[in-house]
Amino acid sequence: MSKIIEGLKYSETHEWVKVEGNVAVIGVSDFAQKEMGDITYVDMPEFDDEVTREEEFGALESVKASSDLICPVSGTVVERNDELEDAPELINQDPYANWIIKVEMSDPSEVDALLDAAGYAALIGE
Repeated sequence: MSKIIEGLKYSETHEWVKVEGNVAVIGVSDFAQKEMGDITYVDMPEFDDEVTREEEFGALESVKASSDLICPVSGTVVERNDELEDAPELINQDPYANWIIKVEMSDPSEVDALLDAAGYAALIGE
């Protein structure tokens, strides 16, 4: 059973979003990291890069697969979790504590299109 946190928003491509004012903290769900297996590399955008909702913003690589990260909101990258460059396995340890990027949202209403915890649980069949 995958851990799903109430109060977060989820995309159908398995990214989670925590809204802090006008900033979206973005990571991957517990379900996604379990499906990937041991994560060996995280590809992230640079500080100040523009990201667009429903477009690729990076990738995860594991011993089993490579998977694109799809941005759940549009905006500007204001912070990236550089710890993941040297320790990508942190996502396997706790995908919710180990976010990937923070985005200043250009359109905060995009969050409304994301799933709540119950909707995400239904999506993944839990």
